[in-house]
Amino acid sequence: MTKPIFNYDEMSDTLYVSFEQSKNATGIELNEHILLRINKKEHRAIGLTFFEYSLLAQKTEMGHRSFPLTGLASLSSGLKTHVLDILLHPPVSEILSISAYTPSFVETIPITSLQWQHEISYQPITRQVGMETRTH
Repeated sequence: MTKPIFNYDEMSDTLYVSFEQSKNATGIELNEHILLRINKKEHRAIGLTFFEYSLLAQKTEMGHRSFPLTGLASLSSGLKTHVLDILLHPPVSEILSISAYTPSFVETIPITSLQWQHEISYQPITRQVGMETRTH
């Protein structure tokens, strides 16, 4: 596997992470801020998209912010198992930390937070606006 490619769009505050190129990617909405792109046939992660990235990356007094993986509830049992397996292994596990919040003995809520082991260098997005090119 090659190193992930990070592209940040400052205008929309969106971070795109690509692990590999694929024409057969299916988007799985993990929550309103995180989209996982997978190749279902080959059981591989293709990339991640982080909407409102600055909110996700913002630390609190107690450390990284955690977010519930609400999108998993709408998946079939088989697809949910497949997605959890992808989330818990590299390359996704090098970017997202997955854990669980257990408000009671009978309820378990999967949660995630951004996990960075090193500084991310990303390429800004270049957009064509009218006759001029702008880099964000």
